[in-house]
Amino acid sequence: MSVEEDARWLEWVTKQFESIAGDDKEIDLEEFKTALKVKESFFAERFFALFDSDGSSSISLAELLEALQLLIHGSESDKLRFLFQVYDVDGSGSIDPDELRTVLKSCLRESAISLPEEKLDDLTLALFESADKDNSGFITFEELKAELENFPEVMENLTISAANWLKPPSVEQRRRHTPRYLTRSYWHNNSRKLLFMCAYAGLNLLLFVIAVLNNANQGAYFMMAKGCGQCLNLNCTFVMVLMLRRCLTWLRATWVVRVLPLDHNILLHQIVGYAILMLTLGHTTAHTLNFAQLSQSGTFSLWEYLLTTRPGIGWVHGSASLTGLLLQLIICLMVLCSSTFVRRSGHFEVFYWSHLSYVWVWALLIVHCANFWKWFLVPGLVFLVEKIVGIAVARMGGLYIVEVNLLPSKVTHLVIKRPPFFQFKPGDFVYVNIPAIAKYEWHPFTISSAPEQQDTIWLHVRSMGQWTNRLYEYFRQPDLQTLSTKRLTASLRNRQHQRRKQEELFRSMAWNGAVASNKDDAVELTLYRTNGPRGCPRSPPDHVTQAEQGDLPISPKLSENHRYCNIKCYVDGPYGTPTRQIFASEHAVLIGAGIGITPFASILQSIMYRYRMRKQNCPNCNYSWCENIKDSEMKLRKVGPLFLGCMCRTLIMSALQVDFIWINRDQKSFEWFVSLLTKLEMDQADMEPEGRFLEMHMYMTSALSKNDMKAIGLQMALDLLAKKEKRDSITGLRTRTQPGRPEWNKVFQKVSQENKGKVHVFYCGSPALAKVIKAQCERFGFHFYKENF
Repeated sequence: MSVEEDARWLEWVTKQFESIAGDDKEIDLEEFKTALKVKESFFAERFFALFDSDGSSSISLAELLEALQLLIHGSESDKLRFLFQVYDVDGSGSIDPDELRTVLKSCLRESAISLPEEKLDDLTLALFESADKDNSGFITFEELKAELENFPEVMENLTISAANWLKPPSVEQRRRHTPRYLTRSYWHNNSRKLLFMCAYAGLNLLLFVIAVLNNANQGAYFMMAKGCGQCLNLNCTFVMVLMLRRCLTWLRATWVVRVLPLDHNILLHQIVGYAILMLTLGHTTAHTLNFAQLSQSGTFSLWEYLLTTRPGIGWVHGSASLTGLLLQLIICLMVLCSSTFVRRSGHFEVFYWSHLSYVWVWALLIVHCANFWKWFLVPGLVFLVEKIVGIAVARMGGLYIVEVNLLPSKVTHLVIKRPPFFQFKPGDFVYVNIPAIAKYEWHPFTISSAPEQQDTIWLHVRSMGQWTNRLYEYFRQPDLQTLSTKRLTASLRNRQHQRRKQEELFRSMAWNGAVASNKDDAVELTLYRTNGPRGCPRSPPDHVTQAEQGDLPISPKLSENHRYCNIKCYVDGPYGTPTRQIFASEHAVLIGAGIGITPFASILQSIMYRYRMRKQNCPNCNYSWCENIKDSEMKLRKVGPLFLGCMCRTLIMSALQVDFIWINRDQKSFEWFVSLLTKLEMDQADMEPEGRFLEMHMYMTSALSKNDMKAIGLQMALDLLAKKEKRDSITGLRTRTQPGRPEWNKVFQKVSQENKGKVHVFYCGSPALAKVIKAQCERFGFHFYKENF
């Protein structure tokens, strides 16, 4: 650090100290805790004790500067010595197992990780046995230093929250960057969308010019109004075409998807909506100014032109002005209620009901403009047919929610009986109406089950608005009624009896160390050994359908948050999404943030179903491989094995490579799909590393990262125990859960270096993270697809 930087650092620390210390020029323990924002008081007390070198129960500016000089400017050995002193609670010069357990327990609280006491003991022993090289029963400074050297990322980034907080922000030279929209990579990755936007803008400009030229002798304001009106004819029709979901779903399966930006239909719909708002404002303003001119020399006043039919303007009883003002009001209201702050603030119903005003917009446009019906006729008929088909499909047969599971973070898992005619692709979504929640409201949700699952379809609904919160509370409330039908009760008792027998079997097998006879039982046995009885059936039961008797109340609970039921619902769909492109990819990167995993849950299950269909076993040994069965959707090019005695090796591995990245805020959120991910891992367990086409990466953002001193010991212990048990302590998966957020630059750099084919990145989650990932995709030349969230 230069003299100038050192002086700047000293000035910054002094200013921070004065803002904390106040008039007494000393920092006490409570002020220290508040300043560091430390959740667990253990670390605040340990740091405070080490900073307070004179033992006065307060920290002066000189003591603070001395400690920070060591942490920021000190050597690697100095920083390690500080860490050792934090762990050496009694100051004896060594760390015993009880001290280490106390530290790890505080680390868990600081990282918002909840583990049973037995697991905490295992973590303590794993780290202690690894560090205690001489088996003396104590860890010395040299032993801790030697252990940390096995974790180079820890040695490289060793720091502390106080040092980071009191370290002055770095002054970076401002570089002139080329705007993202002008870069070559942006135009390459968005070529279809940009070309379409250019064609759309060109067509609007052409229509505007033609209308202006045709009315060149009518005055400037009238020419402007006619130009905007002609563009409105196009846009008010095109905005409807972009929402023909069934037609777009069909087009996604044709060559048109390679030419038109069908995956951006929602974005284009929004752009056209804003264009309509601007054009209507221009159209109304131009006509108002024109009426103002006419009122000065004509027989009618301005208010008569605007608010009456006396001037006779318009082809239906002179109603053009009145209908125009109504249209302006409705369109402004629709755009306002479609704003992000309305939809994301838990008031989706405001957006939904206001958007239904499109019916009045089209009706008023037909009355307002003599030529609009010519633009509207064909698209309007297609739209009407789509609506009729949708209503017919949704109302055909009574669909029922047959099972409900309330998951952490207020997620409702719905299991719906799948009708025989319902066919969908992985990643598709449906509109759902549940009369018991809201009779006339339809809400879109991604199907989280695979198409190969014939009996039921799954939906995972996160409580983020009024309707979704009512849904969760409806199934969470205590049962107010009892079943009047004995057939369903008898069926449930039979299922519960079978469940008890299965749990007794698993309990016996887990106690005796037995091995399951098939893979499904092996998965359930693994989950039982890890987490105990989960209260979830391995496959949906054969429910009693009682459509003729109307809705049945919720059945008795199987567990606190899991129950069978028979609640009527309606489903409109399925509709295609950008994730349909995944099976045409060579290297797919799936990124889900929180409940954004739902479309990828369907995709991952579908991949493994197809893998099982191809799976064959060697007649001479236990080796397995995938046959080269033709699949019109998934790029698999595996061939049969090469037999060398009893040793088999596949010649060509799968062409489809998948990296699955799941980012969650807390530990409980991983429970949503832990059973599915466990099965995916076990299905690939018998494959060689080069043959595994699925790699999973889990991130927990509430956990402190490895470069934070308060989490170093915990992360080391978790790594050691995961390597020993071959299972992550947080999720129970083989994949190690990483703390903090992904470093996207390194993630995409690694994907690029693997060079496994053309990379397609599919993302579902918060819009803020989508911008970050999209920018990285443009930098590396990856194709980016975003699911609506």
